[in-house]
Amino acid sequence: MMGKFFRKSASDSKPKTMEQAAVYKEKEEFKDAHWVLKNASAKQFYEFSLDMEDFPNIKIQNISGLEETGLTFENDTISGTPVTNNMYHLDVQFYHTHDQKQIEAKKIQLFVNADPKDLWKNIPSDKNAVFYKSEEDSFKGSFSDKKIVVASKRGRSHAHEGKFREDDFAVNILPNDWNIVSVSDGAGSAIASREGSRLATVTINQFFNSQEILSGLENNINRMYASGYSREEQLDAEQNIKNVLSESVLHVHQTLEKTAAENVLSVNDLHATLIFTLLKKFSFGYVILSFGVGDCPINLINPDFSEVKLLNQMDVGEFGGGTRFITMKEIFNDQMNSRFRIICVKDFSYLVLMTDGIYDPKFITENKLEDTESWTSFFEDLAGNNDDRTKADFINDEKIDEELLIWSDFWSRGNHDDRTLAIIY
Repeated sequence: MMGKFFRKSASDSKPKTMEQAAVYKEKEEFKDAHWVLKNASAKQFYEFSLDMEDFPNIKIQNISGLEETGLTFENDTISGTPVTNNMYHLDVQFYHTHDQKQIEAKKIQLFVNADPKDLWKNIPSDKNAVFYKSEEDSFKGSFSDKKIVVASKRGRSHAHEGKFREDDFAVNILPNDWNIVSVSDGAGSAIASREGSRLATVTINQFFNSQEILSGLENNINRMYASGYSREEQLDAEQNIKNVLSESVLHVHQTLEKTAAENVLSVNDLHATLIFTLLKKFSFGYVILSFGVGDCPINLINPDFSEVKLLNQMDVGEFGGGTRFITMKEIFNDQMNSRFRIICVKDFSYLVLMTDGIYDPKFITENKLEDTESWTSFFEDLAGNNDDRTKADFINDEKIDEELLIWSDFWSRGNHDDRTLAIIY
């Protein structure tokens, strides 16, 4: 009896030992498997799924040390937004499905890169300096029967050195239900360009704050678009409007020349680009008068997003330095008329003005400025489809000026210029 019992016990233990060996082998293979987690970046959302396909009998219970990173682990996925950069040493705590009481550990590493924004200093500009300007500015309000929001933010390259924001903008409601918005980008190489951009925008807006000038424009606009006028009369009216626009821009140039002389500066020290749109709603549609000198675009998007028009001539050079400034006498030549646009539309969804601090990272090349897909992507970005998950809400727009300023702080490697964006919607 004893012999039979002993033999039975031995035969029973054999498969049990084989099972233990298989479990041990699978656990050791899991421990030896080389896992490389993709690098994370501080303050940016991170997600990484662990590939467990080769280890169907291994289950991860927890990842110890992960709580220090600001990340969580669930359903074989590490996710969240890490707080600070560091090399984190983690313990993957796991068990085999055939031996669930035995918890073992496997070591892995996670490297979190520094937030590139944190590598840039943010030194305040000198409040006692001549032509002081705030580091950021924003505006929201009405614009004809639409709304407008503008955000202007000092670029990281200027903030890093404690320099000034060189961009500027101005928005005004004018007589006779006219509205104007102007945007300017001061040249980085010009010592007083921050004043050049401020003065350019303020001066052009003040020029049109005149009942007489606006009434003259309206008379010619009616001749252009109302019925009953000959083609010759329409062309004459168009030229009359461009003459007034030309006069306005020349006035800005002369004001900058005068300011330079009063401050013992060269007019080149005030180098700045200038774009503006003058808008009024008539019975036959919205009439938009626009002008541009420099590399800042003005774009009009139709109601169903099927067409985008560039409303100004862009001065862009292949190797930089191709831009032009309102301070340059050479722009006042026989090509000046090509810088003005007169357009009439029944309606539009957005009218957008921006400096190259927005245009360069978001559109890259000039040919994308009339590409509807590029603009669709741009407004998806504004709606929150970006790494920072920041958004400007054009529907619930109580804080849209604040939101647009925050969005304007986006990260784009190599693009750290001042950023100004104006949107009529």
